[in-house]
Amino acid sequence: MSRADVSAPGTEPEPESGEPPGGRRVSRRTAALVAASACATVFVVAGVRLSAELTRGPTPAERAAATAAELAGRYRTWPAGRIFPAELPYTLGQASPETARRVGIGADTRCEAAADDALVRSLTSRGCRAVLRATYLDQAQGLAVTVGVVVFPGEPAAREAVEWFSDGAPSPGLRALPFPGSVAARFGDAARQASAAAQRGPYVVAATAGYADGRPALRGGQPDPAELAPQLVRGVLRPLTTPAKVRCGEREWRC
Repeated sequence: MSRADVSAPGTEPEPESGEPPGGRRVSRRTAALVAASACATVFVVAGVRLSAELTRGPTPAERAAATAAELAGRYRTWPAGRIFPAELPYTLGQASPETARRVGIGADTRCEAAADDALVRSLTSRGCRAVLRATYLDQAQGLAVTVGVVVFPGEPAAREAVEWFSDGAPSPGLRALPFPGSVAARFGDAARQASAAAQRGPYVVAATAGYADGRPALRGGQPDPAELAPQLVRGVLRPLTTPAKVRCGEREWRC
C-alpha cells in the first residue's frame, strides 16, 4: 500500500449524499419542535376563545330565555305567601279603597280537584300542571273569594284555556275553597255568585266569589261579588307575571 492510500485518523471523506453527520436526527428534532409549537398555538387560541365565552355578558336572546324560564317556574320557587299575599286592595262602587285578607292557602294542587268537571277536561287537555288556590274575605267579612293560579306549559296553552272559563257566571269555573273553623267555612260551590279569569304568560288566574255564609247563588248574580272577583285576580296575576331583572350570576337564573 502506498503512503497516499493511508488516511489520517478523523479525516474520513464526507458521505457522497452530501447529508451532514447526524442530519437525520436534526430533521426529526426540528419537526417535533414545529409540531409542539403548532399545538401550543392551538391551545392558546382555544384558551382565548373559552375565556371570552366565559367572561362575556349574556346575549339578548339568552336574557329573554332566562326571564321566561324564571317566570314560568315561580309557581314552584316562590313561597305560597308571595303568590297569594296576605292582603289585596280593592274598591267597590264609590266606596273608599278596602283590603281583602287571606283566610288560607290550599294544599291540594291537582288540576282535577280545583275546577268543575266540564272545565277540568279543557285544562288537562292543554297540559295543566297545577292549580294553586287561596281564599280571601272582603274587609267586612261578608264576601268570600277563592283565587286560583292555573299553571300551563307555555303561553299558547294558557291563552287557549282562559277562553273556557265562564265570563262572569259561577260555572264552569274554579271551585270554592272553604276553610273549616273560619268565617269562610260555609263558602262552598253552591254559594258561588260570580267569577273572573285573566291570562298572562303560562298562567291563568281565576276567581270565584260569593257570600261567606254560604247562601245559594241568586239568579242574575250580585254586583259586589262580580266587582270584587276581577280585582283580586289582577292583584295576584300582576306581580306573578311581572318580569324580574336578570341576574345571571345567581342560583335561580340560567343564562
